[in-house]
Amino acid sequence: MNPEKVLKKYVPMTETAFYILLSLDEPRHGYGIVKHVEKITKARLLLGSGTVYGTLTKMQKDGMITVFADEERKTVYERTDIGMLILATEINRLKELHENAIKYGGDVDDHQNI
Repeated sequence: MNPEKVLKKYVPMTETAFYILLSLDEPRHGYGIVKHVEKITKARLLLGSGTVYGTLTKMQKDGMITVFADEERKTVYERTDIGMLILATEINRLKELHENAIKYGGDVDDHQNI
């Protein structure tokens, strides 16, 4: 698929898609992704298996991930170059958002008693 079309389709990214793609910093199967997201978000985000496998299928179709291996009835996925491009673009967008939030929104701790 054309990377520009994939960029338009995925950026801005849903939190679920972002964390799934982020979790593929190393090859993982679906359950491994669920546990990794749970760990790095301190259980704030708990992904259901239907959501994970639906998103993985969509990302595979769009060329963002590929099958790394099939092991003991578990499909292991990894990011492609297009997936890495989409993730890097989203991270840069989030950095800008964060910088502007701090610059123009101030420190949220100063507004806790409003």
